Formats: sequence, C-alpha cells, structure tokens
Amino acid sequence: MAQSSEATQDLAQLKLLAEDFLKQQTSSYPGSVEISSAQFDSRLKLPACSNPRPFLTPGSRIVGKVTVGIRCTTPKPWNIFLAAQIKVSGDYYVTTKQISPGQTILPSDILKVSGELSSLPAGVITNPEQIIGKTLSNSLASGSIIKLDAVKAFPFIQQGQSVKIISAGPGFQVTTDGIALNSANEGQVARAKILSGQVLSGVAKMAGVLEINY
Repeated sequence: MAQSSEATQDLAQLKLLAEDFLKQQTSSYPGSVEISSAQFDSRLKLPACSNPRPFLTPGSRIVGKVTVGIRCTTPKPWNIFLAAQIKVSGDYYVTTKQISPGQTILPSDILKVSGELSSLPAGVITNPEQIIGKTLSNSLASGSIIKLDAVKAFPFIQQGQSVKIISAGPGFQVTTDGIALNSANEGQVARAKILSGQVLSGVAKMAGVLEINY
C-alpha cells in the first residue's frame, strides 16, 4: 500500500501574501508605490502551513530593496525569505536659493519637484507645511533637498519679546501684556514678567500668546 505524500505549501500563495503585506506597510506613503518581488525557487518543498505570517527584520526601511520573511509555526515550523523592490514616486521640496541657519523659510524659498522618493535620503520634505515658517539648523545651497532632520520649529515665544497673557477660567477671561523671560515652542511652558513686576507662567498656544487656565 503506497504511503500518502505530505501536503506542500503553495509558493505562489506565499508570494502574494508577502506582496500584500508590503502594500499594507506602504499604504500611508505619499505618492504612488510600485512593489515587485522575486520568485521562490520552484524546487523548494515546504510543509503546508495553517497560518503563515509575514514579517520584517527590526530596523528595516520599507523602501528600495527589502527582504520579507514568512514564518510558520504549525504544524511544522519553518522560515522563508523573499527579496522585493519598492519604488515610491511623488512630490518633494528643494530650496530655490541659499538658506542660512535661523532664517525663517517662506513659500518662495522652496520649490515642489517630482521624482522617485525611494532613491532619496530618508526623511525628505513631502509637504510644504513641514517647512514653511520654520528654520534650518544648517545652511543649504540653492536646489538642495530639504530633510526633516534639518528643520527646527520656529519658537512660538522668543525670550525678550512682548507677549499677551490670556488668563481664563469659568466665566472670565483676562488679557495682560508682558515680556517673555524664555523661549518656548507650541505646548511648552514660558514665563513672562508683567508691568507690576509679577512673573506668570503659561503655555505657548500661538505666536506671541501665553495661556493660563484656572
């Protein structure tokens, strides 16, 4: 009597599983995403898996050349890996002139261009709101790609500037003028001295405004 052969895993199904996993991982990317993967070696024979799970190694960047792992735990454990290529095309921003550190960036200082984002350094600016009204930590020449790690948020409150302090509570609101004693970004606490000499602390809510809630 002939023995029944062990069921083997459908490799085409694993390839589709890996590609669907990469689509989910890149669903929030700006622009259009193109995913292509290699083929498994047709000579490979794996025991059929009841619940294969795709995964990425820690620290993997989901763009360019990537490797997707697929793990099986039951009924027989195995791991397999598939090479893939992810291309992301979309808009990004470059400088229209040389920008110095500390200079506030205006809409006229940047230019939208289109290209393959996956061939660019990580963290390129893809939305003008990420850069307009902010400053850079280092100088950039005209035509340079702008990266998020070069952007510094422009302080809502700057030390020494005149500020409005809004004190609000149930049924009342009082506005007082003062001088900021320290710089603060949105949501940070700043201290300000008012005309009487009293020092008040409030939260930076918008440019030049501190808010105190009771």
